[in-house]
Amino acid sequence: MLRFKKKAKVFDVGVTAVAGMFSVGIMLYGVGHFGLSEAWPELVLNLFYLACLGMMWMYFFNRLEPQQFNYWCSVCVGVTILLRDILFAPPLAGYALRLACLTLSVLLLCMLTYFYARKNWKSYSKRNLWVIFIVDMAIAALYNYDIYLEPINEYTDYLLTEIWIRPTITYGLVACFVSETTGQ
Repeated sequence: MLRFKKKAKVFDVGVTAVAGMFSVGIMLYGVGHFGLSEAWPELVLNLFYLACLGMMWMYFFNRLEPQQFNYWCSVCVGVTILLRDILFAPPLAGYALRLACLTLSVLLLCMLTYFYARKNWKSYSKRNLWVIFIVDMAIAALYNYDIYLEPINEYTDYLLTEIWIRPTITYGLVACFVSETTGQ
């Protein structure tokens, strides 16, 4: 039995899951194409993305409780933020761009920690949930801008795909979370 009854909600979660799986598939192909020694960080990130997508499907089909879903997805997304954007941040074209991405990444990690650490997480408003997605989109847009400042090479298409996987997953997570909130 499906958790969501509205067709729009089913569509949101379904499209997110399909887009996420397609993007992760492209990245796994990239790991195979460039070799594990070159692309192992992408493989690690993809494992967390796959875990999020798997939990999204389990939540969609009522196999996970909202608390479990919120906790484990926040951990997976938080780890990807910590790894890709903070600890092993890619070299960017300028210092201001690097500082902006790092600041937004820390803000996103703090927002996720605050949201999921709350005992009464259902009181979090829909607007606050969408801010999580918007900040993740801003980070991806800045990385996307940086890629276009650099010379195009064989990695460009894979980097552009990898950048947009997490915002896609974040959109699906927020779409699921919004259905559980009692706030605005």
